[in-house]
Amino acid sequence: MAHFADTEPGFLMRSHTSLLPARRTLRRAERRLRRRPVLVAATLAIGVLATAGFTTAAPASQAEASGSLTDFALASYATAPSVSAEEVPAPTAVEKAVADATAAVTAATTVTTDIAASGLDVGTPDTTVDTTELEGAVDQLQRAQSLPAIYSADFTDAVTVLTASVSEQAQGLRGKLDAAIALKAQQEAEEKARQEAEAAAAAKAAAEAEAAAAKKSSGSSSAAPRPVYATGGAVGGTSPADAQATARAMLGGYGWGDDQFGCLVSLWQKESGWNYQAYNRGSGAYGIPQALPGSKMSSAGADWQTNPATQIAWGLGYISGRYGSPCGAWSHSQSTGWY
Repeated sequence: MAHFADTEPGFLMRSHTSLLPARRTLRRAERRLRRRPVLVAATLAIGVLATAGFTTAAPASQAEASGSLTDFALASYATAPSVSAEEVPAPTAVEKAVADATAAVTAATTVTTDIAASGLDVGTPDTTVDTTELEGAVDQLQRAQSLPAIYSADFTDAVTVLTASVSEQAQGLRGKLDAAIALKAQQEAEEKARQEAEAAAAAKAAAEAEAAAAKKSSGSSSAAPRPVYATGGAVGGTSPADAQATARAMLGGYGWGDDQFGCLVSLWQKESGWNYQAYNRGSGAYGIPQALPGSKMSSAGADWQTNPATQIAWGLGYISGRYGSPCGAWSHSQSTGWY
């Protein structure tokens, strides 16, 4: 051993140097890979020859020593000791590199699919990540696992560098997609708020205009023509005079006075002459308030076709809800011809 150390110190130094890990950049890894094919092929050839020599020579020498092959057993057939869950070895550098590369390719494919499904503009025309080179490097690394670690290290480094590049591109696209989704949500929320604000403003303006018109109409009873009051009527009857008496008795329930009664008399005198059987053949309107269609008045009673009180109750409710008062309804009728 001392003689070997004295005569070949350069060999030990070279062996020690060759074990230093090849590192860090894909360019250096690629240069070394281009120089290695001959050496790798030679190493594989030597390994094959050594294996062949062992498989042919070993049984013969064993047979000569024992005189029989009955006691011969290969070491490769020895039963492996059981390994508990706690003793499972950690993944090798090659296994970790392959796993990381697989995850990077999956992330790149997923983000491209998600962007296409979203239909959003993420700010770049190219939403794909080219993983061809990484997948090829992984394939080379897996084939190189049968070689000594000194030869597979370069392949591992190449996969690691390419994995980092693919991961960085995929993460960049994911960030762009998240930003586009957030922007869309913000724009939709702003548009919804704008529409709601416009609708609220329009509703408020309409309500104010209607209230102003109703107030103006309520104070303009003097503009209504002199009403034609029917005399001798009784509440509950069916004649025009009876219908007017019934309507006048109902006004107090809405907080209206005689000034509103005059507008009501004029309005329904124009519409039906206070005839509970009045029917407009052209439009289909019916009854004292000329409901269109007449069946609307069924909400006030099933006898809407024959009972003036039912028709009047429905008509007063309609006027209150739509115009605020009989004078408001009369003013509208005067300006449009209907109410």
